[in-house]
Amino acid sequence: MAERLRHSLLTRAWHWLNVVAVAILFFSGLNISNAHPRLYWGEAGFEPAEAWLHLPAFPAWMTIPGYYSLAEARAWHFLAAWPFAFGLLVFLVVLPFSRHGRDFVLRRRELSRAALREDVARHLKLDFAAHGGAFNLLQKYLYILVLFVLLPLMILTGLTLSPAMDAAFPWLLDVFGGRQSARSLHFVIAWALFGFVLVHIAAVLLSGPVRQVREMITGGRAPEAAT
Repeated sequence: MAERLRHSLLTRAWHWLNVVAVAILFFSGLNISNAHPRLYWGEAGFEPAEAWLHLPAFPAWMTIPGYYSLAEARAWHFLAAWPFAFGLLVFLVVLPFSRHGRDFVLRRRELSRAALREDVARHLKLDFAAHGGAFNLLQKYLYILVLFVLLPLMILTGLTLSPAMDAAFPWLLDVFGGRQSARSLHFVIAWALFGFVLVHIAAVLLSGPVRQVREMITGGRAPEAAT
């Protein structure tokens, strides 16, 4: 049977770029959050009574830099935001024309409740080999949500938070209902992505971490799907 790389060079490069960029964005974002640890909905908000959520003060060991500095945290955030955004754009443009594009296709039988129940049952049994290296159903749903919904929303809400972007993208404030609403969504989505990373790491640890990391570095080998 013919063999191919399990992970293309583009996927591997984008994966490791994201490891660095997302880590910098998340931990510098916690430092930025410490400057004003409250979230609001709408166009404006400042008073504690107006906040829908009061955030904790994140400790220095969780932040970039490792001490409170709004200016430096913003500089780190801005530094990582552009490779993150352009990396996602390139990946999504190339994805439909790559072998990995097939990994995200939901087939008719996978849209049934029975298929979803079966896949959930396999996960509860820690059975990760049933798909022979291809994405299982839960992976497809989760990666589609992250790649096509959460990551683009992070970029768009991030642009909305910058007044310098108002002239270029004036419609963003209307779409998200104001800068404070965009900030709230940005924070909530960031923690949703943090949860996704934890689930991803747990799955790697349960399904062979040495092999998984090696394949994400070298590309690995996967059997060609039957046609």
